Amino acid sequence: MTDTPEQHPHIRSFVRRTGRLSPAQQRACETLLPQFGIAYQPARLDLAAAFGRSAPKILEIGFGMGDSTASIAAAHPEQDYLALEVHTPGVGNLLRLIEQQQLSNLRIVQHDAVEVVRDMLDDGSLDGIHIFFPDPWHKARHNKRRLVQGPFVAQLLQKLKVGGYLHVATDWQDYAEQILAVLSAEPQLQNTSDGYAPRPEYRPLTKFEKRGLNLGHGVWDVIFTRRA
Repeated sequence: MTDTPEQHPHIRSFVRRTGRLSPAQQRACETLLPQFGIAYQPARLDLAAAFGRSAPKILEIGFGMGDSTASIAAAHPEQDYLALEVHTPGVGNLLRLIEQQQLSNLRIVQHDAVEVVRDMLDDGSLDGIHIFFPDPWHKARHNKRRLVQGPFVAQLLQKLKVGGYLHVATDWQDYAEQILAVLSAEPQLQNTSDGYAPRPEYRPLTKFEKRGLNLGHGVWDVIFTRRA
């Protein structure tokens, strides 16, 4: 009998949107998802087998249209990236970028990140986790839907190797304050900076981010590592 993880209902941090697929995105989903996609299932995923090699594994949660994800993967071919996103246009766009840039170190799961982390990833299997610009749910009554909260961080922590890192970036100051507080409250995590971190070179500036910075908007990076 196979031991499957317990299923618990949780607040979803996203709303499924039916965005329009471009012809290129549609073609990418149809032709490339069988090669670079991994179907969600409530069973542990062998990451080494999924990528066909033993290499550092980085999880990216919510990659949007995938431009930054592809740039990071292209710049670091020595690492493998498991990228999660629920919205089909973004999945199609990242698949298109994978093909254009001939990236072999990216795999995509189109599913709720909380369930993927809970059901598919082994403890201590990740070298790093990226959560870049998660939905801020900026209205106070919606704050409870924010992804970065104590229970989910505790789940993520289990999946990190000792010394592995958790990197969250946001352009909403009150969310940044919440993220810093939540991560600081976890005794097994250690801040790499005194408060917010400078943007590391591996995280490229997005067009949206550049436009915001030019307008004087802030961006906050929070980077913690797992203690022994």
